[in-house]
Amino acid sequence: MDAHSPSSSNESPWLPFESRRRARDEKREAVLRTAVALFLEQGYHRATLNDVAKRLNITKPALYNYFRGKDEILFECWSIGNELVDECIAETSAGGGSGLDKLRKLTVRYAELMTADYGKSLVRFDIRDLSKDNRKIVQTAKRRIDRAFRDYIAQGVADGSVKPCDPKLAAFAIAGSLNWIGHWFQPGGELSGRAVAEEFAIRLTEGIAKTTTQMTSTRKTTAHEKADKPPRRGNASREETSEHHTRTAARAAGQSKRARSRLR
Repeated sequence: MDAHSPSSSNESPWLPFESRRRARDEKREAVLRTAVALFLEQGYHRATLNDVAKRLNITKPALYNYFRGKDEILFECWSIGNELVDECIAETSAGGGSGLDKLRKLTVRYAELMTADYGKSLVRFDIRDLSKDNRKIVQTAKRRIDRAFRDYIAQGVADGSVKPCDPKLAAFAIAGSLNWIGHWFQPGGELSGRAVAEEFAIRLTEGIAKTTTQMTSTRKTTAHEKADKPPRRGNASREETSEHHTRTAARAAGQSKRARSRLR
């Protein structure tokens, strides 16, 4: 072999930086997926880091290469779920459609998220198990999600796709029902997460949705009232006023003639 040819034994045993970082990220994600599944199965307080390490087939000290403690893992699981909700809201707001369209779209996406582990972490765990700073972050995020539901309902009332209602109460009712999915849904059942989400989107919005018939009826009623309303003296022309009085007199004469006929 040529003395100047590189030998495999001279190659660096260390992976390139990008590869090492990617490997670390993948291991960190594996810890989170395993931890959130265990927290949901056993409860946050019953599940231990030893359980997480055992399921991953690593030692407990190895976990501290990625997280400082169990509460940090819990917050990271919540953060992933919250990022997914933020993406849903951003996509919904960027899209077109009425307030009702946006409300239903967010309802489907949010409901489907509640059937996945990271989505369940938003509603199944007690924020009191987090640090004070992280609790504030969670509370702020919850208000932001609530505001999104309220805004879409208010938009629907304004554009006529939603019946007049209190956006705050309607948002509480819808979000509360969606959050409960995270407590009872189990994969492998008769309905998929998507099917449950679509069904909930219909059931939770049909009570406040203004139907096409109602919208058409409202427009017809308004048009009829305008057509039947006598011209106002201040704005009506002489010809309009004269024509209106002529029609009124003719109707009155006809009614009087029929009345006299009945009395004979």
